[in-house]
Amino acid sequence: MTIGFIGLGIMGKPMAANLIKAGCRLVVYDVERERLADALAKGAQPGASPAEVASRCERIITMLPNSPQVKEVALGMHGIIEGARSGSILIDMSSIAPAASREVAAALAAKGMEMLDAPVSGGEPKAVDGTLAIMVGGKAEVFSQVKDILLKMGSSAVLCGGIGAGNVTKLANQIIVALNIAAMSEALVLATKAGVNPDTVFNAIKGGLAGSTVLNAKAPMVLDGNFKPGFRIELHIKDLQNALDTAYEIGVPIPLTSQVMEIMQALKVEGKAGDDHSGLVQFYEKLAGVKARR
Repeated sequence: MTIGFIGLGIMGKPMAANLIKAGCRLVVYDVERERLADALAKGAQPGASPAEVASRCERIITMLPNSPQVKEVALGMHGIIEGARSGSILIDMSSIAPAASREVAAALAAKGMEMLDAPVSGGEPKAVDGTLAIMVGGKAEVFSQVKDILLKMGSSAVLCGGIGAGNVTKLANQIIVALNIAAMSEALVLATKAGVNPDTVFNAIKGGLAGSTVLNAKAPMVLDGNFKPGFRIELHIKDLQNALDTAYEIGVPIPLTSQVMEIMQALKVEGKAGDDHSGLVQFYEKLAGVKARR
């Protein structure tokens, strides 16, 4: 079976590479053609358009920035819908609004095509080593047909419910990650201002109830002043905006998310949108007049 892969950016490139490494035949496409080079060098075949990729493949994976790009690639001119085969499956691994996933799935269903929304967590490092956590929405019988493909890119793939449920789960994930980073930032800046070494605080608390995967991954970056992105602030802003939009649509208050969104927007205005989201600490450091470093 040949798999189509559309979107070879920071996340898509290593995900496609892991599929090739696992022995999958790939047809790849990206609007920025220079991004194809790595996959082609590893043996993938180029696709001329999303429609052409869909016409050649029974399984198509998309990994794109946000809802508008997914809708354009899936439903726009020369989009997947134009080349769709009846019975083929689109696996959209982008992080987008749940409503957008349902819209695309409904349009593709009219052409006899199935869809799963399957966003991921873990950032570039886990995309590279193939240990992403994959959250899936869609039909159980469709999920069972492609779970083996997903597990070539991730260490887990969990069916969370119907179409859109994967992205709802991803939004929940992104809220928790954002609030964890904000709490960590407040705590480390407080410790620094109080005259206690923040590295000592990190080592003292990481084994207790405050310990978390987020703390272990992001505190060392803060303490080293290393904000080279694994996951950029601007991408987290995108995810939180989708969370806020979804919350407003269904009538759920998420005030803490709103506050972290404002902090990230302030950093964006300061030109830090490309920093890793651990760089959120810089907001607190500026206000307190200290830097939480080793």
